[in-house]
Amino acid sequence: MTSRSATPVPPTTIVAAEGWTPISWQSKPIKQDVDYPDQEHLQRVLRKIERLPPMVAPGEIQRLRQQLADVAQGKAFLLQGGDCAELFDYCSQGPIEAKLKVLLQMSLVLIWGARMPVVRIARMAGQYAKPRSKPTEMHEGKEILSYRGDNVNGYDPDDRTPDPERLVGAYFHSAATLNYVRAILAEGFADLHHPSNWNLHHVKSAALRQEYQTIVDRLTDALDFMKTIGADPNAGGAPSQTAPSTLNTVDIFASHEGLLLEYEQALTRLMTDPLNPAQSKYYNVGTHFLWIGDRTRQLDGAHVEYFRGLENPIGVKVGPSMKPDELVSLLNVLDADKRPGKITLITRYGVDQVDKYLPDHIRAVQSSGHCVVWACDPMHGNTKQAVSGVKTRHLIDITKELSQCIRIHKRLGSHLGGVHFELTGDSVTECVGGSMELRDAELLDRYETHCDPRLNYEQALDMAFLIAKYQEKQRGYSGVMSL
Repeated sequence: MTSRSATPVPPTTIVAAEGWTPISWQSKPIKQDVDYPDQEHLQRVLRKIERLPPMVAPGEIQRLRQQLADVAQGKAFLLQGGDCAELFDYCSQGPIEAKLKVLLQMSLVLIWGARMPVVRIARMAGQYAKPRSKPTEMHEGKEILSYRGDNVNGYDPDDRTPDPERLVGAYFHSAATLNYVRAILAEGFADLHHPSNWNLHHVKSAALRQEYQTIVDRLTDALDFMKTIGADPNAGGAPSQTAPSTLNTVDIFASHEGLLLEYEQALTRLMTDPLNPAQSKYYNVGTHFLWIGDRTRQLDGAHVEYFRGLENPIGVKVGPSMKPDELVSLLNVLDADKRPGKITLITRYGVDQVDKYLPDHIRAVQSSGHCVVWACDPMHGNTKQAVSGVKTRHLIDITKELSQCIRIHKRLGSHLGGVHFELTGDSVTECVGGSMELRDAELLDRYETHCDPRLNYEQALDMAFLIAKYQEKQRGYSGVMSL
């Protein structure tokens, strides 16, 4: 075997935020941290995760960055959705396909209404940790540790001790989920040549089903026309192996809340910038998109310090407690260069608070010069307790908050660039209302969430039709859709 001398690899320039390293957050005060009883065990687990391969590539992250820049500039729309608290058990063929199917169907409706691209980000493949207002809770008269998500402890009251091995479990369940998503998208799961395969078995409303079928029929007719004139290179069936068409597959990016910083640090790698190979930058390679929650966005806190050094696009939850000047200061820290689409502001006020807080937040950002994505999360501010004692959300409140956000943005010369929903592709009964007219008394029929209530399959489509209807109206198009 002939030996060959290695070709020297030219060094790259490391580009990082001033004074930032992947461990600089450790010098800052931290909220929502986990107290592991065995620190040595934790460090062994983190060293293992540091050696595991990246789950996403820098090129994918940069592609999302570019698409979100389009959203910030009004050229595309953001749809972000998925489970409140993802379970390891959701890493299975059925739940993954159901979640992708509802996101694809929602985006199809939105594209048809807006006539613009939709950027799809799933709350999946990593949304395993949840913040808590209290570290403990009462169970059968005994104080126990709160459930913090499957990557910390168990939902079973007897399994609440934080276990570092669950972090390894989070990695492998996330990797397996991403692997299957990529596989089925490559095999044509999102192929628009067969939109009728996206069935509506769970939809009880005949009117809603007919509206969706109308879109499918019109799409099929348009695709048949493209085939006739030779404008569709993949009309024969399988996606092209050399140049996949946007009619055959789509981008679906993954996201989760960046809550457990030890885990996120272990997945932070210095990688070559695909847009500039002479530079290396720090990417979180555990997901495409991370967000900071409303409980962990302190300007002098550990989470903001960690997030400010990432090349990934990031989100920030914005609620009633956020002061306008604080929001601008936060943007200046997280994105000093004011890059379009780098930051997504995910507003979550509650239907009775939108008019009070959103206008001042919009004006502050407009004056700052930052070009952000504005996304509405109409879920988190509208949680109520049902008569049965479980948490729920009413579709009428969710609809009103979303409608108010659209109206306020338009009045102030801004635009709502996206939505952020907690949803599932299954026919759960966790939120009240919608075209299926789910009642409070029916909540316990299939109340399956381990955290906050989610929109079910039909309710998620309700929201897509509502947004599409408004977008069609803005275009001056008189279509068939109504809600």
